[in-house]
Amino acid sequence: MDAMIVQLERDARELARRRGLDPTADLAAFQRLVTEVVADHESRSLAGHVTPLIDPAATQKDIVDAVAGFGPLQQYLDDPSIEEIWINEPGKVFVARSGVAELTPTILDQQGVKDLVERMLRTSGRRLDLSQPFVDASLPNGERLHVVIPPITRKSWAVNIRKFIARARHLGDLVARGSLTQEAADFLADAVRSGRNIVVSGATQAGKTTMIGALAGAIPAGQRVITCEEVFELNIASRDCVALQCRQESLEGSGEVPLRRLVKEALRMRPDRIIVGEVREAEAFDLLIGLNAGLPGMSTVHANSAREAVTKLATLPLLAGENVTAAFVTPTLAQALDVVVHLDLDPNGRRSVREIVGVSGRIEGTVIETNTIFEREDGVLRARDAQWA
Repeated sequence: MDAMIVQLERDARELARRRGLDPTADLAAFQRLVTEVVADHESRSLAGHVTPLIDPAATQKDIVDAVAGFGPLQQYLDDPSIEEIWINEPGKVFVARSGVAELTPTILDQQGVKDLVERMLRTSGRRLDLSQPFVDASLPNGERLHVVIPPITRKSWAVNIRKFIARARHLGDLVARGSLTQEAADFLADAVRSGRNIVVSGATQAGKTTMIGALAGAIPAGQRVITCEEVFELNIASRDCVALQCRQESLEGSGEVPLRRLVKEALRMRPDRIIVGEVREAEAFDLLIGLNAGLPGMSTVHANSAREAVTKLATLPLLAGENVTAAFVTPTLAQALDVVVHLDLDPNGRRSVREIVGVSGRIEGTVIETNTIFEREDGVLRARDAQWA
């Protein structure tokens, strides 16, 4: 039966070639073509010429996925309950639902993994080879692809596909999910509307990008928003928004556009707001300069607590150069940063706001003073500082 499906797939590819049809560019037309191919097979089976298919509808989907989609992984990309897919080795394909990992029955081979990655990268303009063993790219529907190849990995290609499903477009959506209270949502919405600078912190998969998107929903209409990311992930609901992403260097070793360059360019594009997907290194300095110039902004950072996020943001700008000192960065950050929202991901995969901290602008020694505005206790997010809240 597998050989029969393989032959039908070949027939569909050949028919698409003869008709000049690009399966990925015109999916609906290719689906109709596959329906024709399968229907013709079933007609011939009635005449006794071929063996009938056990499940014609499933065969149609398999052919469409193999030719126009991403083969065995397409079923997981189509499943709205799955938020991430990863391959540790060809025989170990995992998915995550609500933050909980599952080992799937899907079995691939080394060449199959390579072919899938090559197909995924085809439209991204990004490359993967021994000189560039890592790649970040966006898939056509917005999923984020990350791949690492040997010798950085031991022997198999490591693939991660992060989906962005059920995104919260407004803070009210997070209230409905129980991630934060209405009181905390009102506070954050007021902070955004009044032009406060906000950083969202948390671990990987804690929901930082989703929170930034929800916060952006409170940006007043008519304001111009510029976003800067390594790979497109944010989807800001604004009529005046420009999204920028980084670019890898070419085969000749030129043309790279790092995040730091994007932040600098964004500041020249007449923004009313700037959103940086995540700061990890020296680009924190350029973000800090922008925020200190009176430009409201938002960003995310990996950290274990809100206060640790403040400490990290006071350290990262020092990577920008020897002439950048803590004597400049610490007071500048204290004046520029207003609010830190820290997120948690519990063992059951539930994402929630653990604390919201305000930056007072005061410094004690070398430490930036912060005040806890909201804090989660016994599963409930409660106001702690009446003056702030």
